[in-house]
Amino acid sequence: MRVSVESLAHGGDAVARLEDGRVAFVRGGCPGDVLEIEIVTDHGSRVDARIASVLDPSPDRVKPPCQYFGRCGGCQWQHVTEHMQHDAKTRIVVDSLERIGRIEAGADRIVTASPPYGYRNKVEFVAEETDKGLQLGLHRRRDTTLLPVLSCLLLPRELQNAPHALAGALRYLAGGHGPLGVHRVGIRVARHTKDVEVALWTSPGHFPRQMAAKALADAVGATGVVRVLVKGPPNQRNATGVEVLKGRGNWREMLGGNRMAISAPSFFQVNTRAAEALVDDVIGALAPGENDRVLDLYSGAGTFTLPLAARAGEVVAVEGSRHALADLRRNLESAQVYADIVGGDVSRELPALGAFDLAVLDPPRSGLDHDARAALTGTGVRKIAYVSCDPATLARDARELCDSGYRIVRVTPHDLFPQTYHVESVAIFERDDL
Repeated sequence: MRVSVESLAHGGDAVARLEDGRVAFVRGGCPGDVLEIEIVTDHGSRVDARIASVLDPSPDRVKPPCQYFGRCGGCQWQHVTEHMQHDAKTRIVVDSLERIGRIEAGADRIVTASPPYGYRNKVEFVAEETDKGLQLGLHRRRDTTLLPVLSCLLLPRELQNAPHALAGALRYLAGGHGPLGVHRVGIRVARHTKDVEVALWTSPGHFPRQMAAKALADAVGATGVVRVLVKGPPNQRNATGVEVLKGRGNWREMLGGNRMAISAPSFFQVNTRAAEALVDDVIGALAPGENDRVLDLYSGAGTFTLPLAARAGEVVAVEGSRHALADLRRNLESAQVYADIVGGDVSRELPALGAFDLAVLDPPRSGLDHDARAALTGTGVRKIAYVSCDPATLARDARELCDSGYRIVRVTPHDLFPQTYHVESVAIFERDDL
C-alpha cells in the first residue's frame, strides 16, 4: 500500500498513516518519502511495515555511508540528513514531555558539538565463537544475533578498522590456546590524550595474559589492555575484577580541563566533544557559588563532580558502582579539588544527607524511582539540573517533580549520538516558591 512518511519516532522507525487511519512504523523511512510498504506485523491499532519500494524519495533522504547500515542495530538514521535528525530529536523530547508528563515546556535548539561520524570514544563489540572462528560484531537490528563487522564509522578514522584487527588477534590467540571465554571487546580512544584501551570482558579461567597483551596492543596500537572478569550471564555486566595486562589499568581523557581516569567497567560519556558542551550547559545553568551546598547524584567518575567542586562551597557525590567510586576518588585527587563521596544506592543514602541548594542528577536510562524522587525534593534544593538519556523517563520524572513543588524552566536537547535516535537532554527545574 502507498503511504507518505510524516515523522521519525523514538526507536528509529519512521511514522506514516494507513488509509484507515492506523499508524504504520516503517523501518528505513524518511520524513517526506512516498513509499510502497508491506505490513510485517499487525498489532491492531498499529502496524510494523517494511519498504517495498521508494516511489518518491524525500529531499532529506541521503545515501548511508556504512556498508552495514540497515542490518546493524548501532545506527538507525544514516539515511536521514543531519538537519532532519536534529528536528526529530527535538520533537521527540517535546512530545514525550507533553504526552507522558503533561507538560507544555517546549525545547531549546538542539546542541550539536561533534562531527556526524568518528565521534565515539568507545565502542563495544560482541564476541562469538562460530564455525569460522571467533567473530566480532554488533547486534542486528530487531534481534540480538551477531552481525560480524570489519569496521565502524563511528570510531575515529584511524581506528575504524579496529574490529577486523582485534578479531584477527583474538583468533590468533585462540588458535594457540583454545577458546578464550571472551564475551565482549571494548575499545576506548581518547580525543585529547591519544590513549587507546582495549578491554576484554571474559569468564574467569585460564587466559594467555602476556600473549594477549602483546597481540591486542600490536593490532590497534593500544596503550592499555585490560581483562574484565564477569560472573553470571554476560549481559548483566557483573564485573568482579579487572586484570591489567598492559599499561596503567585505566583510560585517560581530558574533559573541560580536567584529566579523567576511567576504568573499563566505569561509565563515561561516549562523545567527548558533546560531553564538554553538556558539562558547560549544566554548570552554566546551576551557576554554583562558594556558599552553595551542591548534590551530585549518580556521579560516576566525576564528570560533573569535578567542575562543581571547583566552584561550590560543598559538593556531595552519590554513586553506587565501586569501580566508578575508585575512579572518582582518583580524579578528585588529580584535579586537587574536594567532594564528600557517598557510596551506595541513591534512594537509601539521600534521606540522611540533609539540605542542599543545588542538585545535578544523571541517572541511568530507567530514571529516578519513587523513593529517590521523594528524597530529592525533601532536600529543599532550589534548582535541579536533570541530565537524561531517555525522553520517556525524563517526562515521567518531570511530572513528579512538578507535582512536588518545582517548575520546569527549560529543556535543551544535546546530540551526543548522531546517526541514532538516542538523544541526551538537560532539564532545569526551580522551586515554585522562589
